[in-house]
Amino acid sequence: MKRIQSVASAMALAALWSAASIAPVSAFDAHAGYYYPEVQTQEVYVSELDLAPDTGKRSRAAFVSGLASQNAKLGYPPGYHLFAKGTELEKLIVVATGDGRYDTLFRLRALLASLTSMARTTELFARSNQPQDLNFLDLCKMIGFTQVTVSNGKDVTHQIKVR
Repeated sequence: MKRIQSVASAMALAALWSAASIAPVSAFDAHAGYYYPEVQTQEVYVSELDLAPDTGKRSRAAFVSGLASQNAKLGYPPGYHLFAKGTELEKLIVVATGDGRYDTLFRLRALLASLTSMARTTELFARSNQPQDLNFLDLCKMIGFTQVTVSNGKDVTHQIKVR
């Protein structure tokens, strides 16, 4: 009986090890290789905020259009383009428009920080209790984006899972 238990334990341990070693390192990204190069770095951003009550595919599309409109009013070509992708437009993609821009993780994070300033002008931020304490990723969470990908469009891509 002990021999059967030992064999069963060894088989269970082998099955667990096998399953763990087969798990993919990263999930398939349908947009990598088309809008941006393969993702080099990833992180998870956890926001304490809830989804806004009127959040949906349409509000995410309007948000991206609104930011693009703000960029168009600047009087010079934008340094990046924004796209909402995915079945429910739940993935935000930000890609630089020229060489030498946003070519390090630090510059990509600086871009997200500058987008915070633009986001603070939105009605959604204005409705929050303390808009000065929120950032761009908080706004993304509030309107239902679950992933934000920023890239220089050449060789640097950083992806953030928003929870």
